[in-house]
Amino acid sequence: MPRGFPAATVARAYFALQALAGGAWWVGVFTVPVVRTTTLGELDPVAVAVLDVPLFVVASALAAVLPLRAARWAAGTATAWTLAVTVLLATYATVTTLAGWGVVLMIAASVASVGAVFLLVLGRVPTEWLLVGPFAFRRARPGRSPLAHVAATAAQIVVFWGLFLVVLPVIIRALEERWRLVLPLPAAVDVVGIVVVVAASALGLWSAAAMTVEGDGTPLPSAMPNRLVVAGPYRFVRNPMALAGIAQGVGVGLLMSSWMVVVYALAGSLVWNYAIRPHEEADLVRAFGDEYRAYARAVRCWIPRLRPVGSGR
Repeated sequence: MPRGFPAATVARAYFALQALAGGAWWVGVFTVPVVRTTTLGELDPVAVAVLDVPLFVVASALAAVLPLRAARWAAGTATAWTLAVTVLLATYATVTTLAGWGVVLMIAASVASVGAVFLLVLGRVPTEWLLVGPFAFRRARPGRSPLAHVAATAAQIVVFWGLFLVVLPVIIRALEERWRLVLPLPAAVDVVGIVVVVAASALGLWSAAAMTVEGDGTPLPSAMPNRLVVAGPYRFVRNPMALAGIAQGVGVGLLMSSWMVVVYALAGSLVWNYAIRPHEEADLVRAFGDEYRAYARAVRCWIPRLRPVGSGR
């Protein structure tokens, strides 16, 4: 959220923009055939407009201008409708192979609407809701053997890499083809993808090894190290595992010639940076205090140092 702007103001500005964009899209639907076919397929635009104009365009506009209490109801209505349309349109596109670009637009609108309605109702986006189950921050049980930490780390790598770098990208690529959203990419991108995946995986394994051996814990949030790790790649950049994971996702997208998988990886980087990282760093401050503060001042989050920390000058 932009600094200096109240949460409600940002939310209202978004819903105003959404109302304008929705109105412009409907003008395009009724005047430009390619807009209608790529976003609605063979659906009757009049029948869809009867519901969408009041529940999306008008409700979004009301969320921007009504008093706060009424605006919250209007925003909730627009967001609920946006989510419902996204699900229904995705189902339609998957069955018919039509309206794929409409699904992409609605997914973007759904994510933004949910964030805006949280700002309007709660005054913030409750990112802590993401920190549940295996993603909740807890220290590893002290005194466990290094072998136990290595085994837990290996299991984590298999599960998380398998899910986020294989299963989800395969599903996204299949939907990209089904929705007719495949874009032509240069033939060499798959080779670049292989190089990126290999290099990023090596960085991820190096980071996991440093975390496990030096930290008396694992990279898993629910079994975090008991010691601050300033070893291996952590001497160059604060979050090498996150950097590796994002690069792996982009590499997989290039390897699969899938722009949607690349976008998925980059979107994941935004979620991690703005929703997860602040909580993780607050937890590290609580656990390691001035030691972590000094480390954070010396080592950047994303851009590696040319000289590793502690190497002298």
